[in-house]
Amino acid sequence: MVNRKTAKRIRKTHRYLGIFLGIQFLMWTISGLYFSWTDIDEIHGDQFRRTSMEHPAFENLVSPNAVNSGEQVTSLELRNIDGAPFYWINKSQLFNARTGALKTDITQEEALIIAEHHMNPELKVRSVERLETVGNHSEYRGRPLPAYVIAYETPENIVAYVSEKDGAFQTLRHRDWRWFDFLWMTHTMDYQGRDDFNTLLLRAFSLLGLITVLSGFVLWFTSSPTIRKIIK
Repeated sequence: MVNRKTAKRIRKTHRYLGIFLGIQFLMWTISGLYFSWTDIDEIHGDQFRRTSMEHPAFENLVSPNAVNSGEQVTSLELRNIDGAPFYWINKSQLFNARTGALKTDITQEEALIIAEHHMNPELKVRSVERLETVGNHSEYRGRPLPAYVIAYETPENIVAYVSEKDGAFQTLRHRDWRWFDFLWMTHTMDYQGRDDFNTLLLRAFSLLGLITVLSGFVLWFTSSPTIRKIIK
């Protein structure tokens, strides 16, 4: 058994570590509970999307090699924009798949039609804005810009995003997703970009948490009357 002075130091260390780490332990617990009690499909906003989407069959399309893209085709996607077919070539250029003409960007009206094709038809549009820049904490971080932001008249504050460059429906965001995103930030302790699970801060707190738990076991061992009787 350790002497009384050493036991006092262990108790003091355990107490102060508990106070220092307590708030973060609480956030880990709250966020973990939220993650385990929520449906991830609802967080993604599947309940606000169309249950089924029509995919038209296009005819009389020109060959992708026939368009004047100025470079060899390495990737190709066929996009439906306002009922017309377009080639998205090499993830950089958009061409009309019937005429081969280059399309520089998507208009606001086209963005609304694209969003309507993906979103629940019962939703009513409140506003449309053009987004050029975002910060590290933006709900649209890491996605192509510029983009159109389409907000809907709902209590959940639903917002859809359509990229201007290629006309792709990027994502939708709503109130529960934002709560999830905030709690995810507190869980990973990435207060810059929210998506890094290997931050130095998280590693430090995890290590200190382990030390706190171990100090608790040591404290119990050094102060337990039962252990003392066994040793004697």
